[in-house]
Amino acid sequence: MSDKRSQRRVPTGRLSRLTKLGGMATRVAGNMLFEGASQLARGQRPKASDLLLTPANAKRIADQLAHLRGAAMKVGQLLSMEGGDLLPEALTDILGRLRADADPMPEKQLRHVLCESFGENWQDDLLYFSFAPIAAASIGQVHRAITMDGTELAIKIQYPGVRKSINSDVDNVATLLKLSGLLPRGIDYGPLLEEAKAQLHSEADYEQEAQALQTFSEFIADTEYLTLPTPYLPLCDKNVLAMTYMKGVPIESLAEDSEATRNHVISVLFELLFREVFDYQFVQTDPNFANFQYDEDTHSVVLLDFGAARSLTEEMVSGYRQLVLGVLDKDLPSIKEAALQIGFFDTSTPADIQDCITQLCYQACESLHQDAKYDFGSTDLADRMREEGLKLTFEHDFWEAPPADCIFLHRKIGGLFLLAVKLKANLNVRKIAEQLLFTV
Repeated sequence: MSDKRSQRRVPTGRLSRLTKLGGMATRVAGNMLFEGASQLARGQRPKASDLLLTPANAKRIADQLAHLRGAAMKVGQLLSMEGGDLLPEALTDILGRLRADADPMPEKQLRHVLCESFGENWQDDLLYFSFAPIAAASIGQVHRAITMDGTELAIKIQYPGVRKSINSDVDNVATLLKLSGLLPRGIDYGPLLEEAKAQLHSEADYEQEAQALQTFSEFIADTEYLTLPTPYLPLCDKNVLAMTYMKGVPIESLAEDSEATRNHVISVLFELLFREVFDYQFVQTDPNFANFQYDEDTHSVVLLDFGAARSLTEEMVSGYRQLVLGVLDKDLPSIKEAALQIGFFDTSTPADIQDCITQLCYQACESLHQDAKYDFGSTDLADRMREEGLKLTFEHDFWEAPPADCIFLHRKIGGLFLLAVKLKANLNVRKIAEQLLFTV
């Protein structure tokens, strides 16, 4: 991360960001014409989609979105997670690259952000500050520091211009993807893009995230095997979030650890999920694996990044409680009633579609069907759910975005499921659910 060759200045103005996107589109189109002419000269009749998704164009699109960071990069991340098999495989690969670290901003730009927030003498209260970031993502990058009293900090610094560019970035990237033909026709991504804007505005509010950290700290104060950083308020404002530095190993690195450790971690996170929904009614919804670490000394899961934390309504919580209880009882009518209350469909939805969605809800909760261990390492549930979802979309012509809370919550649940699969967990999820549902 300290290699200056990988550092690229973040474009801050709306015009410069739009120019970058427009330039990407122009170069992609130029590559298409060149490749098309080459194939025609060889007597081939290329398809436009094949020309768009050449390796050169794929790299160009991903690199440019990563350069812009912010909303441009986040739209790619969101579509890559939400699109699934609805997107061409090559586009999924392009967007999937954006889940990795972004390019860090140059030191000069970094200093400018810190001086704007805390003045020219911002380093006076610090014993040490590393200008080499330990992480760089779509909204900001993280640096280590030490205060004069020896407190180790992780300081998240927002890329300049991100907050102001959110709406235009989302619209511009979506327009370019539609015009390019990379997004399937006939599917309305509007609600998803609006949620992308809302989530980004929330994540870009570091003062709100500091408050979320404090709120969540109170929730888990007496919970074993969970820990999270504490905001260091003297170095917090809308663009900078300083927190106590938390040691730990990446959560996905436990894939080669003992079965007992892997099961312990996933058990802790499933218990947390049920508490977040049914007890706290406040959920950290970002499923990125980088938001979790494991402290090998205390056997605790370290929770990081609360930018996407959000409250759930009483009605939503009630609906999900009825849905889970319906799954435990194998009561499909109760599940259908819960799905209606949550907003998966309404009373005007055809009966056969309502039944399909009800079955999907039941199937999605497969780990709760039996009072026994569920082997995440061997399940093909994700493939089956994807297949049924595609049938619902293309065979039954049903595509409606669920309520915003559902989109965020389902990303959280999906991320935990993928982590459980990666760690090959084998545990009784039903028992965890019952213990919490009947005590909360």
